[in-house]
Parts: sequence; C-alpha cells; structure tokens
Amino acid sequence: MKLTAEQVARFEREGFLFFPGLFSPEETRVLTEAVPALYSRREAFNVREKGSDAVRTNFAAHLYSAPFARLARHPRMVEPVQQLLGEALYMHQFKINGKMAFEGDVWQWHQDYGTWLNDDHMPQPRAMNVAIFLDEVNAFNGPLMFIPGSHRKGVVDAKHDLTTTSYPLWTLDDALVAELVERAGGRDGGIVSPLGPAGSMILFDSCLVHASGSNLSPWNRVSVYLSLCAVSNHIRRHKRPEYIAHRDFTPIDCLSDDCLLRQDPVDLPWRDGMPASALVTSAPEPAAVA
Repeated sequence: MKLTAEQVARFEREGFLFFPGLFSPEETRVLTEAVPALYSRREAFNVREKGSDAVRTNFAAHLYSAPFARLARHPRMVEPVQQLLGEALYMHQFKINGKMAFEGDVWQWHQDYGTWLNDDHMPQPRAMNVAIFLDEVNAFNGPLMFIPGSHRKGVVDAKHDLTTTSYPLWTLDDALVAELVERAGGRDGGIVSPLGPAGSMILFDSCLVHASGSNLSPWNRVSVYLSLCAVSNHIRRHKRPEYIAHRDFTPIDCLSDDCLLRQDPVDLPWRDGMPASALVTSAPEPAAVA
C-alpha cells in the first residue's frame, strides 16, 4: 500500500492519517473472533484495568496468535510506515487495547515517543503507530483524541504517572496540552477524534500528542496497535520486559495483501507459552552520586 504525495504532505502537516473501512468486515471478523480467548488468559501480557477484571491492554499477540501474527506482517499496515521512514522496520511493540464498555479507563495526554525514549532509550522518534479498529468507534466509547500538528513541537517534557491508571505512562502537563490545543485551533479543530467503522486504520507520528477518555457507553472499543520502528533506531535499553518492548530487531517481511483470509502460515515462537526470558529486564542503573 503506497501513500500518495498528498497523503504524505497531510501526514507531515497534521501528524496522522485516517483510512475509514480499510479492512473488510470479513478480514476484521478474523481478528475480532480471536480476541476473547486472548483476553481470557491469566498471563503477564494481559494488563487489566485498575480495580476491574477488564483487560486494558494485551501485549505481543503476534507471537502466539496466528491471526495477529498475519496482521503484524500485513502490507496495508507496514508499507505506509516504511515509506514514511524510508527504512526497513521491526516490531517495537504490539498491543490490543481493550476500551471495554462501562469499564475502559482513560489514557492520559502523552506522546508515545516519550515512553519509548525514557523507558527504552530509543534514540530518535523514527517510529510510529498504525492502528486498526476492531469495533466501531463513535463519540461515546472513548475515541482517540489527537492534537493536529502537535508532533511538530518535537519531544516535550513529560512526567512518569504511576498512579492514575493500571499502566504507567509518561504524561504531559495540562498547561502544555492547553497551549498545544490553542495553537492547533482551539475550539475550531484543536482536538480531533477519528470516528468510523470496524476495519478503519489510523497511522500517527510517535510525537503526536494524544489521549482518550473513559468508555461510559455500552459499546466496546477494541483496537490493535502496531508500533513500528526503523531497524537502525532500535532500542538501547531493556528496562521493560520483552513482551512490552521487543528485542528482536529483524526486519519485517510482509505477507500477501489477502493474508488474513488466506491464512498464510506464520511462525508463532510463543505458541506454547511465553518464555521466562521475556520477563527478564536489564539491571537497574546506578543512582547518581551527589
């Protein structure tokens, strides 16, 4: 899948691209039907909401679930990112976010690169997210909120929020968010939310400031996120377990465009369980001497 010159210019200007209904209902159903079995597992890779049994995030499904292993190599998801970054890519992170009905909690305002820089020592923001909706996303079920053009601010200061939700995040100060929203147009387009049917795809810059509110509606909002990084820009620290921040920097080889329906064969290295090595992290860094 190749982006047009106009799409590339829009991405550079706004920091994201939205493709409503890019995947067919049949393709999307293959993925959706695999989610309940993944969410039911009592494994470290399922992070649940604070004070709830609802899954907030499932990590690394592409290593043990065939449908998601195919999605991780899908040309519609990989090739546009490769075109924008101009280099072979590896999978830095793979997650299925479950903003579940009545229970899905907030994701605070943040830049993804803030976490990748501070936790993983990724050298440059030469990485980005590409996501597919597994449910319809509407105004009521906690849609993503973007501040258009905020990626052009570059990397901004963030603080490590360890208490608001069950998942730690490097988040931005309210005053900075307000400033960025005003700069982007205030009430006239300073915050946008891509809404659309299941099968829609979003591609967004790792420095684009974004968030999502809680889901108080009776409708789930499950989405899959591929965090793709230029191979030369691979992470330098393994502070986080491997199921969160991957350490295999092998370039991704795409499958056929109809791989979800053809059920192309894929390798599943964690099919029989996550290895103990996936929980091993690097030694803590020594404290600075005063």
